[in-house]
Amino acid sequence: MLAKSYLFVPGDNDKKMLKAKNAGADALILCLEDAVSEKNKKLARDKVLQFLLAHQSSSKRKSTLSQLWVRVNSLSSSHLLNDLVTIMPGKPFGVFLPKPSGSEDFQTVDHYLTALEVQNNLEVGSTRVMSVAESSIGAINQNTFIHASPRLKGFTWGAEDLSADIGAITNCEPDGAHFLIHRMNRANCLLVASAGNMQAIDGICSDYKCQKKLRTECGRARMEGFTGKLAIHPDQVDIINQCFTPTDDEVAYARRVVDAFANSHGAGTVGLDGRMLDLPHLKQAQQILRQAEST
Repeated sequence: MLAKSYLFVPGDNDKKMLKAKNAGADALILCLEDAVSEKNKKLARDKVLQFLLAHQSSSKRKSTLSQLWVRVNSLSSSHLLNDLVTIMPGKPFGVFLPKPSGSEDFQTVDHYLTALEVQNNLEVGSTRVMSVAESSIGAINQNTFIHASPRLKGFTWGAEDLSADIGAITNCEPDGAHFLIHRMNRANCLLVASAGNMQAIDGICSDYKCQKKLRTECGRARMEGFTGKLAIHPDQVDIINQCFTPTDDEVAYARRVVDAFANSHGAGTVGLDGRMLDLPHLKQAQQILRQAEST
C-alpha cells in the first residue's frame, strides 16, 4: 500500500507511540534521532524494539497499521550502528536515514542492513530506506541519491535542519512562505524521487494547530506530484489522508480516460469532453487509479 500519512513519534515515549498507533496514519516513523535526547538514546532503542515486536504479534491479528519505519541517527553520529543492531530483530518496514551527504551513505547503510538481515534470518533487501534532503551538502548532492541503493523507496525534504545548517535565523518569509533555498530543495526532492522511482513525500507543516494551512500545503503538494506528507502531530493525520485520497469525481474521470485509450485501437491521442488527450494524460489517469486502489 502506498502510504499517504507518515506520523513522527518519539521512540522514548510509550504513551505517544501507543497513541500514534491508533491515530489512523498509514505509517509511523519511530524516531531515535532529533526527538530523543542524548541520554535517552539507549532507552529509545529498547522501547522501539519492543514496539516493533508487539506490532509483529498484532499484525497476525490483522492490525490496520501496515508500515513501521524507524528514524535512526545519521552516519555522522556515534549511534547509527547501535540503532540498527538493536532494532533489526523487530523487522521494521523500513529505516528513515537523516542527513545523508551523498550516495556513499546509502551504500554503507545498505551493507549494514544486508549483514543484519542475514543475522536475523530476514529476507535480504527486504528492509526499505527512506531519506530526506535536510543539510547543505545533502541538498547539493541530491542527484547522486537517485540510483544510490535499490532499498531507497521514499524521499522527502526538510527546512528545519537545513536552516540550522546554513546558520539562518528562520526558514520563512514574513508571510509564512519558505525562503527560496527551501523551495528549491523541495522542488529538487520531487524531481529526484521521480527520477529514482521513489515516493515523493512532502515535508512537515510545523504549525500543527492550523488546519487551514495544512490543507493548503497538502492540496498544493498533491497537485505538484507529491503522494504523501509527513505529520508531526496525530491531529494532522486525518487531513493528510483526506487530501491525498483521490475524489470520486477524479477517479471517475480517470477511468473514462483509461477506457478512451483502451478503445482507441492504439491511437496516441484521443478526444474526450472536447479536449485532446495524449499519453501523458493517460499516465496521470493511471496514477490516480493506483492511488485510489491503495486507499
